[in-house]
Amino acid sequence: MSWTIENWDRLLIALWEHIQLVGVGLAIALAIGLPLGVLSARRPGFALVVLLVSGALYTVPALAIFALLIPYLGLGFWPAIVALVAYALLIIIRNVATGLQEISPDILDAADGMGYGKWRRLFAIELPLALPVIIAGIRITVVTQVSVATVAAFINAGGLGDIIFQGITQDFGEKVVVGAVVTSALAVLCDESLRRVELQLRANQAESA
Repeated sequence: MSWTIENWDRLLIALWEHIQLVGVGLAIALAIGLPLGVLSARRPGFALVVLLVSGALYTVPALAIFALLIPYLGLGFWPAIVALVAYALLIIIRNVATGLQEISPDILDAADGMGYGKWRRLFAIELPLALPVIIAGIRITVVTQVSVATVAAFINAGGLGDIIFQGITQDFGEKVVVGAVVTSALAVLCDESLRRVELQLRANQAESA
């Protein structure tokens, strides 16, 4: 483990770059996916089109997306972000729509009877009730993005994938192992943290029911 000890600062930088890729990609995906998910829950025809398009994007291999983006965005951070957003949209839109559709009509009728407008009802009642399902979607999305961000090292986006691919090209096993272990640990940490949030939200809703 001599390389790891001597280059821990490089490893931390790569980890930070990886977190930035996932964080920015997730934030943009949520900004796009949440309103599309709300519209999908309200309009089945719109949902069909949006899910078909986002589903098609989800099935395209990461390297193929990068190859399509390079002529327009070049190499580096932003083509990686576009790919991360593309892979996130299907899961986020579907889970937002599902969470809203699962709310009991009796709850919505009661809110309407109390004088809630559609926007107040959405933010005060519907989204909080749908939050466990939305968090479940974010959980899957983040783990997927950690994986895709690793492949983004192919286009000089940085991150832990850069350490892994350096190890492969240099036939340096320690780099490959350390990069893979830290990437896996990041994915497990994100998954477990969001799982706990999801379970706590479900428990809170069960107590208040």
